Amino acid sequence: MNALVIIPTYEERGNLEPLVEEVLAQGDLFSVLVIDDASPDGTGELAEQIKIRHPERVEVLHRSGKLGLASAYLLGFRWGIERGYSFILEMDADFSHKPEFLPFLLQTAVNGADVVLGSRYVRGGAVSGWSPNRLLLSYAGSSFAKRVLGLAIADLTGGFKCFRREALQSIDLDGITSTGYAFQIEVTYRCYQHGLRIQEVPIVFGERKSGRSKMSGGIILEAAGLVWRLRFEADRRAVLVQETPLAVGRGGVNGKN
Repeated sequence: MNALVIIPTYEERGNLEPLVEEVLAQGDLFSVLVIDDASPDGTGELAEQIKIRHPERVEVLHRSGKLGLASAYLLGFRWGIERGYSFILEMDADFSHKPEFLPFLLQTAVNGADVVLGSRYVRGGAVSGWSPNRLLLSYAGSSFAKRVLGLAIADLTGGFKCFRREALQSIDLDGITSTGYAFQIEVTYRCYQHGLRIQEVPIVFGERKSGRSKMSGGIILEAAGLVWRLRFEADRRAVLVQETPLAVGRGGVNGKN
């Protein structure tokens, strides 16, 4: 059994080294894949230095530019699947996701969950260092997505997750179209559509240690638009399922009176 932790980076030089060291300190089961989008601050070069110190447990992929969070995770998923990792985890590079929770997520998957969500909004979860307005915006976003999509999941926008390899293999990764943080909603929803066992576990989400947030108004709008698109897609599929048995001739159902 082994676990790959995917960490996408863009201008995270101040966070990366201590973060990777803390991830590796959680146990020998954990390896790290850093995916850097040509960070101008030298994050990619630093990742290579870390790899030299941990050649068996750290790998680095370099991309040509800032290509987005979703495509980085999808690249990491495919990379981990091809190399046979039993479990594949994702986390942010800024310490908002605390490495100490990695064993908790992994053990929950080992115990039978297909997808484990590190949740800020279940009993025992919390957010530290945020203003009330920012917390309200985040909670409202998750609640909006939950209500529109009809899911019993408290934290749909979080990005601290653990997947069984088989879970990722069962969904259509090529069909995921979101490019930013909306990816977190879409990938969880695709797992739900495939009947995978999804479990939330409480985490404490903190403010980033270094650098600046990548959040923007455009990212929020993309997420809202995605939620409605997924709902429309689900409604359309439901209509097609209902109509198919009734698409019959004049003789009645299946052509019989």
